[in-house]
This record gives sequence, C-alpha cells and structure tokens, in this order.
Amino acid sequence: MPLMPARVKYRRMQRGSRAGMASRATRIDFGAYGLQTLDRAWVTTTQLEAARVALTRNMKRKGKVWIRIFPDKSVSKKPLETRMGKGKGAPETWVAVVRPGNVLFELDGIPENLARESLALAAAKLPVRARFIRRRVGGV
Repeated sequence: MPLMPARVKYRRMQRGSRAGMASRATRIDFGAYGLQTLDRAWVTTTQLEAARVALTRNMKRKGKVWIRIFPDKSVSKKPLETRMGKGKGAPETWVAVVRPGNVLFELDGIPENLARESLALAAAKLPVRARFIRRRVGGV
C-alpha cells in the first residue's frame, strides 16, 4: 500500500513552486543519524517506499526509522494519445516536494557504520543527491 493522504480537499493540484531552501525538517529531531537532501525534486510514493525497504532490509530490523517527508501532492496525467482539451487528467500518483536541506529519514539504535551504509543504499533509490548527517552532541 503506497503512502498517500487519507483524504484531500481537492483531488487535482497545481504544480506549485519548488524554489528556495527547505524551511522545516532541516535538523535531526528524533534519531541520531539522518539523510539530508542537497537537491530539489518531487519524490514519488514508489521511490520513497523503495528507499524505506532498502533501508530497513540493510538494518536487519534493528533500530528505529523515522520518515520525515510525506507525499501529499497529487500529480495528474492525461492518457496517452488523447487530444488537447476535455479538462485536466485524473490523478496518477502522489509526490512529496523536497527542497535542499530537507531531512528525509532518521535512524537510531544502530552503530554509525551500519547507519551510513543503510542510508547510502536508501539514497541510491531517490532522485536527489543526499548526505549523511549526525546529531550534534550537546549542541542545539
């Protein structure tokens, strides 16, 4: 079952702006290690799920994972070989808008070398460049 909102006010959404840096979810708030984006993109439900599966399989079900983004934007598409007009297409997938600085995943309860390896595998499944970050000890 892919991630998607239970209900939305409007089924079809405008594309919106992906400009600027992330303003929220830029620091590690839950775990000890995280995966932070360096690019901007739309991350689809399937990409997010593939990254999550790669992450949890490599961790061998140890530790805890937090997913910090949620695909709450619908992307519609008209069928192939359809003439122009007749309105906007039906919603096809759900995406999460990701900007540079967003923390995508957080981990805790595993050693740092396993966390690095797991997050690298997850990052390979995503359409953005990402970096490994660690919670600062004693800092804000």
